[in-house]
Amino acid sequence: MKSTTAASSELVQADHLRHGISFAEAVRVWIKIALLSFGGPAGQIAVMHRILVDEKRWISESRFLHALNYCMLLPGPEAQQLVTYIGWLLHRTVGGLVAGSLFVLPGFVCRL
Repeated sequence: MKSTTAASSELVQADHLRHGISFAEAVRVWIKIALLSFGGPAGQIAVMHRILVDEKRWISESRFLHALNYCMLLPGPEAQQLVTYIGWLLHRTVGGLVAGSLFVLPGFVCRL
């Protein structure tokens, strides 16, 4: 029987093979988005769209808009939910946690 860690690493490798985006590259992009995402949810979502859909082409326009519409229905900050969802979409739980954490890190540091 495989351990949980081995099974998780196999899932991450399978995701990488499916979409071709390495976890390290995704982390660099999440940091870039976090550092550029000041100005409220409209600005944050616009930055995400420009980088993820237009420049990197990691997700399609329709997938991005579908996710955004869903996040707008949920209570809470839609930009945070959107970045967490896209991180999860690319690299499952670890991707969602890293993307969501990095997204709020600059604002958290500024409050200190």
